[in-house]
Amino acid sequence: MSLVSTNWLEKNINKVKILDSTWHMPNLNRNAYQEYKRDHIPNSIFFDIDKFSDKKSNLPHMLPSEKKWEKIVFNLGISNQDKIIVYDNSNVVSACRCWYTFIFFGHNPNKISVLDGGFLKWKNEKRQTTNKIKKDKKKIYKVKKKSKLVKTKKDIDQNIVKKRFKVVDARSRKRFLGLEKEPRLDVKSGSIKNSYCLPFSDLINQKNKTFIKKKKIKEKFAKIGINNENNVVFSCGSGITAAVLSLAYSLINDKYLPTVYDGSWAEYGKIK
Repeated sequence: MSLVSTNWLEKNINKVKILDSTWHMPNLNRNAYQEYKRDHIPNSIFFDIDKFSDKKSNLPHMLPSEKKWEKIVFNLGISNQDKIIVYDNSNVVSACRCWYTFIFFGHNPNKISVLDGGFLKWKNEKRQTTNKIKKDKKKIYKVKKKSKLVKTKKDIDQNIVKKRFKVVDARSRKRFLGLEKEPRLDVKSGSIKNSYCLPFSDLINQKNKTFIKKKKIKEKFAKIGINNENNVVFSCGSGITAAVLSLAYSLINDKYLPTVYDGSWAEYGKIK
């Protein structure tokens, strides 16, 4: 159950851990944490995608070390047995990045879901919100990292020749084709050789930020030649919207575990 509805969450709000993982593109000049402090779903805890990343890397929000992740989740008050619901209030559906990260570090995929429609849909339906900040008692959390769920630049380069998996890019078609400048100044335009393009926004209903129907998702993937196969890796600008495609694909292929090129185009297209 990769997605849950607002109705489901409202009925089960006291039985789950709730994370607000809102993240905004830097050029929007929006502060996700300040927004959270003003208004959020009751019982939710803020998950800082930038802060909870590898701060030693020169690439944006890369996956942290196992030791750091254990400490992060310990401080959030989450255990391995907890059912987690993640939501966001972001144009890039950043909750999916948090969902992917938990699965990568070994959380049971059946115990973490994304709120379909996020905070936008929740508020539009006049459901309860609060400015009270919740702090849960710290809990021991054990990591069981699934290394196969992340690819490196070396893996991507080798695959161009060996063709062991397909790479699907979640950026816009103009960015993918190099017809539009990248938002990061040190990154050139273009895309990974032999990769496919499926903009994450094509899978999201823009009115309420919910995912489109499974049948439509299947059609979108089939159109680029992806048909119920498991050797698929998702990429994007910096690893956020790649996770949106991963979640969408998991909805139509229940044997698929989200696999992301973590460095994405921020690394691959970096101007040397």
